[in-house]
Amino acid sequence: MTSVLISGAGVAGPTLAYWLARHGFAVTVVERGAGPRSSGNPVDVRGPAWSVANRMGIVPRLRAVATHATAMRLVDGNGRSLARIPMPATRGDEVELPRGDLAAVLLDAVRDDAELVWDDTITALAHDAGGVDVTFERAAPRRFDFVVGADGLHSTTRRLAFGPESEFVSHLGLYVATVPLGSDEGTDVLLHNTPGRLVSIHPARGAALAAFIFRSAPVPGFDHRNQTQHKQIVTMAYADAGWRVPELLDRLAAAEDLYFDAVSAVRLASWSAGRIALLGDAASCVSLFGDGSTLAMAGAETLAAALAADPATGFARYEAAHRRLVDPKRRRVGRAAGMLVPRTHLGLRVRDLAARGVAAFR
Repeated sequence: MTSVLISGAGVAGPTLAYWLARHGFAVTVVERGAGPRSSGNPVDVRGPAWSVANRMGIVPRLRAVATHATAMRLVDGNGRSLARIPMPATRGDEVELPRGDLAAVLLDAVRDDAELVWDDTITALAHDAGGVDVTFERAAPRRFDFVVGADGLHSTTRRLAFGPESEFVSHLGLYVATVPLGSDEGTDVLLHNTPGRLVSIHPARGAALAAFIFRSAPVPGFDHRNQTQHKQIVTMAYADAGWRVPELLDRLAAAEDLYFDAVSAVRLASWSAGRIALLGDAASCVSLFGDGSTLAMAGAETLAAALAADPATGFARYEAAHRRLVDPKRRRVGRAAGMLVPRTHLGLRVRDLAARGVAAFR
């Protein structure tokens, strides 16, 4: 059997593992974390990813863990409603759910068909015409026919096979933190803005999620794994904020599973080098506003089918097909950020007026 090592057990990795196993490949998934993450922002499964989920037979499970938000409500510093935009009831061909729940459903779908290695990571890659020799931090070295990096924005696979992160990742001027609240916050998504800052509370089946999204230049010495630093950065950014922010900062300070990172774009001239390829955010992160989970699932199925059809040309054909989905999303990122996190008081007033106009027609 042709063997494939996948680095990363988020969304792209388990989806790829599922489809490769269905095509008869021997699949191993290695994940740095000791287990699945529970944190992360709500994500949508729609469009091409909905078709993928249907073919995987996981749609009922996705619906069971949907967030069921009913409206988006803008509030001022006193909690008064500025605009309330009803959100359409769950459509038959899309669903919103916490990212951690999506990853858990995908992992369950492949658990019996792939080798899952937790609490380990790749430390070296050496590829030749016949395969890839892989060195791990904990496990013994192994050889695989192919390696796929589905290990996110800060991809270890990309760094080892393509070069340092600084060559491919560009900061888009925003940071985002999310933290589970563990409480019921109703069914409206609440958004409170001040210039350059957003705080939101998103319902999720009785366990709401708080998000902090703020504009900032790159933080000197930023370490994407240093949770103590992350809490300090967010606390400083929102030190003078009102509404429920002090309460939410207390929750953030006590959180054990905080998600925090820069909103970034990843751009590479090619997504493959020999027998090593990149998938999902590792290859083409289009940031918080770019349907990353939907693109990851669609790209995973495309890559598996391309490898199964012809391993020699599979990576190139996957990239050619999937870039057609990714590239249009990049152009929408700036507009989405401008609406969600306006820079100025004037920008906020214009956005709020626009929101009231939309609400009037719903």
